[in-house]
Amino acid sequence: MSVVSEPSRPGPQGGGETRRDFLYFATGAVAVVGAAAAAWPFIDSLNPSADVLAFATADVDIGPVEIGQRITVTWRGRPVFILRRTAEEIARAKADDAADLIDPEPDGARVQKDEWLVVVGICTHLGCIPQGQKPLDPRGTHGGWFCTCHGSVYDISGRVRRGPAPRNLVVPPYAFLDETMVRIG
Repeated sequence: MSVVSEPSRPGPQGGGETRRDFLYFATGAVAVVGAAAAAWPFIDSLNPSADVLAFATADVDIGPVEIGQRITVTWRGRPVFILRRTAEEIARAKADDAADLIDPEPDGARVQKDEWLVVVGICTHLGCIPQGQKPLDPRGTHGGWFCTCHGSVYDISGRVRRGPAPRNLVVPPYAFLDETMVRIG
């Protein structure tokens, strides 16, 4: 009886890929591409919609704002106070850096340009809107804002000076696009 041996096939030791290895690789690649194509609509649905993105930023023309004038704009449904400070207000804010503050923060850390103060106009105690934006509104003893709900007083830099408010008025993220435009958000 004679033994007949089959011709040898190239295998891993032979230095080449077999057809079966290629089919495994191709099937795996198609499966990965298919899974990614099926998952993309779900991943894309997690992005914010266009109407939400529209409220993400607010561009404000500050060109017509006079020195000493205060304006209120809306960003993400919240009032934002923008104040173009006078030289005296800037000097007072910087001088108060050394004062005994409830939430110590220097004026320079709260503004990007000394002349402009941008803060969210919501009291940090219980969420009331402080008065002080209109010329005849009460502004408290420090010339900033006064929350009539519980008596919190904010200075010309938006720092809490008296009352139950635990923190300063929040400074939102903002950037000056040029000399007359500021983008909030």
